[in-house]
Amino acid sequence: MNRWTRSAGARSWKAIAGVALSAALLAFALRGVDAAQMLREVRQARPLPFLASIAGATAVFLVRAWRWKPLLEPVRPGTRLSSRFAATTIGFMVNNLLPVRIGEFARAFALSRLEPVPVVASFGSVVVERLFDAATIIAFFALSMALPGFPELRTLGGRDPDAIVAATAALCAAAALALGALVLWPQTFLRAATRAADRLLPRALRRPATNALVGFVAGLAALRRPALLARAALWSVALWLLGALSFSIGFRAFDIPVGFGGALFLQSLIALAVALPSAPGFFGLYEAGVRVGLAEVWGVDLNKALAFAIGFHIGGFIPVTFIGLYYLWRLGLSWRDVERSDTLVEEAAAHAGPPPAHARHERAGP
Repeated sequence: MNRWTRSAGARSWKAIAGVALSAALLAFALRGVDAAQMLREVRQARPLPFLASIAGATAVFLVRAWRWKPLLEPVRPGTRLSSRFAATTIGFMVNNLLPVRIGEFARAFALSRLEPVPVVASFGSVVVERLFDAATIIAFFALSMALPGFPELRTLGGRDPDAIVAATAALCAAAALALGALVLWPQTFLRAATRAADRLLPRALRRPATNALVGFVAGLAALRRPALLARAALWSVALWLLGALSFSIGFRAFDIPVGFGGALFLQSLIALAVALPSAPGFFGLYEAGVRVGLAEVWGVDLNKALAFAIGFHIGGFIPVTFIGLYYLWRLGLSWRDVERSDTLVEEAAAHAGPPPAHARHERAGP
């Protein structure tokens, strides 16, 4: 069985699990909803605030492209905003249309076609970006619940909200510690990984595995530079504040009487929900998050809450999907390349050479 066959088989099982969970949560979200009334609420949404909210949600991807620059600086200084934006929209388009979130691989692969950035290092920077996202989401989730006027919560989706925050924070802290160890002691980690590969892997796989780790560690180099960390952190705050603002404007379009703090909370809740396996586009998880965050927490009418969920979700889905498809066409990538992007990243890692001397010196630490 070749690598592509194994990868396709694993993706199939993940896709099935994601679709099953999405279907179950969509059924939960729509339970007790009056479909006719919900559609009336969608039709009655005020167009100008709705379009403004969708414009804000789409602008988030431009801010993501800005934030990506400091994370790429140690690997390739001066990457173009247009390249980063194209790769970002391709990645999110792929997540909207294909299962198991291979959009992260497609994004790294697309950037490597637009800029001279090693694809494995590019993927490493995407992992770091996701850590910034998680930390910012958790901070805003806790902050929103501490704001005056937030409803008293005993449970959230049947669970203790403090326990949700604590568990998520613990997972992020574990990931941060693991990445911190890679950044602070990269050579120690690489030597240990090389010894393990020599003992556990067939000879033909040892060098590819080691090269992949070297490239991945190169993508984490921004974590060793405080100025780059600060820039990425500030852009992360701006990104998620803009997202919350677009939610808040969307509330006005649907006449939902919830303020900015509620928008900040709902955005964070949805971001945590869509981290679970899902069907393409996160349908089901998104709507369940809105049901819990608006109808159950804030007491918003269920039909109105689900009208917002469907209208705002689809409204945000369409622009980035078409923008990503446009850039995919401009780049000349085939759909098969996109579907195999995770395998292509693995193959690029397997054929990567050793890092240049100056990169090895930089990663060695002070």
